[in-house]
Amino acid sequence: MFDGTYHDVDSDEVSFKLAASQAFKKGFMEAKPVILEPIYDVTVKIPEEYMGDVMGDFSSHRGKIQGMDSESPFQIIKAKVPLAELHKYSTQLRSLTQGRGQFSMAFSHYEEVPKDVEAKIIDEYQKSKEHEEE
Repeated sequence: MFDGTYHDVDSDEVSFKLAASQAFKKGFMEAKPVILEPIYDVTVKIPEEYMGDVMGDFSSHRGKIQGMDSESPFQIIKAKVPLAELHKYSTQLRSLTQGRGQFSMAFSHYEEVPKDVEAKIIDEYQKSKEHEEE
């Protein structure tokens, strides 16, 4: 807000706060906001017989395979995976590889959340706000 006027009868602190809140909401929605999520570089070292299972698991968790290398007798898979999808990944990898897989992860960048996931996040947030009001 750059300018405003004050009137002795109609102007008070609550009115200015309400006007500022409404202006912010309108400007925010007109800016077309997006939700960003952290993306991690994940490197997995596994025996070759588990390649298909681990690659399929990455795909089912919105992961993008970046490449594969061989380090006899292991295979190394490099992927970019959203942090939200890595919750309990060590347990999942242990289960897929009978405890013979290893992984490391490091932050890579932020990326826009897909629209279907964004809708789910917004819906969950609105439901939590409704429960707070009750």
